[in-house]
Amino acid sequence: MPTDQWGLKVLVLLAAYVLGSIPSALILSRLVADVDIRELGDANMGARNVSRTLGWKPGVAVALVDVSKGGLAVLLAQACGLDLGWRIGAGYCVVLGHDFSLFAGLRGGQGLATTAGVLLALVPEEALVGLVVYGLFFLVTRHSDLSAGVGTGLAVFLMWRWGEPLVLLISMVALILTVPAKMLLDRPRRLHVRGA
Repeated sequence: MPTDQWGLKVLVLLAAYVLGSIPSALILSRLVADVDIRELGDANMGARNVSRTLGWKPGVAVALVDVSKGGLAVLLAQACGLDLGWRIGAGYCVVLGHDFSLFAGLRGGQGLATTAGVLLALVPEEALVGLVVYGLFFLVTRHSDLSAGVGTGLAVFLMWRWGEPLVLLISMVALILTVPAKMLLDRPRRLHVRGA
């Protein structure tokens, strides 16, 4: 493979990480209320914490930005002519950037919205069905984690049922599982903030 091709691929992955690192929740919390979202609620830099502490409108704005970050990273890789494996890699890098932001001391959110954006770019039909089901379940239960589990579980089932490539199916399951993994990783910080 030509050296310039490797250079392009590495550049795309780095760009995806930097894009994911844009701390939308932190920026919006400062703009809207002049506060640091890392010191409010569960200290998570994500849409759910913004919604709970600052209201649903800022929460939706953060969610839309974070979903867009995930989708744009994959679309950037696609626009550069990279194959499926590298588009998946860009998806992983953008979520990594969101979870461990370069611009926020390597702190970040838990990656659900950004992961949804990656799914929408890679498997739009399955992801859209999953998002709709997530929204319906959330309206009924008001339980985000349960709704996310049902929505992502359905998206994965549809990926398998509709014959998506095995590498894509396995990669997306692994990416989805980073969300609860990051929740567990952030748990000590949440407990510290609540106890403060």
